[in-house]
Amino acid sequence: MENWNAKTKLVHAGTKRSQYGELSEAIFLTQGFVYDSAEQAEARFVECGDDEYIYARYGNPTVAMFEERIAALEECEAGFATASGMAAVNGALMASLKAGDHVVSARALFGSCLYILEDILPRFGVEVTFVDGTDLDAWRAAYRPNTKVCFLEAISNPTLEVIDITGVSEIAHEFGARVIVDNVFATPIFQRSLALGADVVIYSTTKHIDGQGRCLGGVVLGDREFIRGPLEAFLKHTGAAMSPFNAWVMLKGLETLQLRCEEQARTCNTLVQALAGHDKLARVIYPFADDHAQQALAKKQMTAGGTVISLEIKGGQGAAFRFLNALQIVIISNNLGDAKSLVTHPATTTHQRLSPELRASLGITDGLVRVSIGLEDSADLAADIVQALEAI
Repeated sequence: MENWNAKTKLVHAGTKRSQYGELSEAIFLTQGFVYDSAEQAEARFVECGDDEYIYARYGNPTVAMFEERIAALEECEAGFATASGMAAVNGALMASLKAGDHVVSARALFGSCLYILEDILPRFGVEVTFVDGTDLDAWRAAYRPNTKVCFLEAISNPTLEVIDITGVSEIAHEFGARVIVDNVFATPIFQRSLALGADVVIYSTTKHIDGQGRCLGGVVLGDREFIRGPLEAFLKHTGAAMSPFNAWVMLKGLETLQLRCEEQARTCNTLVQALAGHDKLARVIYPFADDHAQQALAKKQMTAGGTVISLEIKGGQGAAFRFLNALQIVIISNNLGDAKSLVTHPATTTHQRLSPELRASLGITDGLVRVSIGLEDSADLAADIVQALEAI
């Protein structure tokens, strides 16, 4: 399997078949497992083998297939699947930290990630310092002797800033800190953050991996020592396990992940060109766009610019709302990475809990909208977005 290419791994890696030889992966929809004897139960609780199970909160054959397949794609030692992307973020952070520890984090983050770092971790005696994620000098200046974790989004939500994963990782490792990267916007198809130097990578599998608006899920990936050690201990005892049915949906999503992401990225490039210079737009933001501040870094780290574009609409919230309400194909929703094109207004949805001053400092203006590009025809999407801009 190590010699397989990504498309092959996405279809076959981690597959385990029962005695019936089923073609599609089986859903082991059970919360518990039985033992042949009391002695076998005792032995399993002492040491559970790779293909042995105790309770669905600890592990499940369908979930294990998903974990092995996504780990094979990332070319890492292990993964642990969770009930949601935020369960993965919370688990990776809590399993890495204790009272008295310090975290350095990029400030440009999804609202729920900010809530964990600003509100939850400090309650347990963990200090957090936020920095401009694009400034390596700021990362270095923020480190302390008790810094244990550095946290960042590879591409920030929703302003699409690109962070130098290798540079941040080299600095963090000088101080002995673990680098945890939320790689959702970059996708496991276009960027391998572990290969760039990160220690742990997180995905909300709700996004591109399911990619069809069906199920919540998350996964944490890294070396076996961390994943099967402190992370698994934290997650299995606090209950953030992925359900077997959701894991089966994620396995089906992985089979077409590369095909969908590549098509979505091609459409993004088409739309960036079609919308450039439109008189209702102050700017079009996309990591591979010629005017993106980190275009060179994005092209160094990624094989494509992702599946999301952000539009800065002239006229503030009123104009942005008129744009959203005029769209006929693109759907108003706060998810992303879906087969359907989705649009949201971050200042009043995903980032509404932030103060106006903080939103402004992050570039989240009242005119900013985030558009997750789906699998519709690119010409239809371009026409829909243009007519909605004209309707402003």
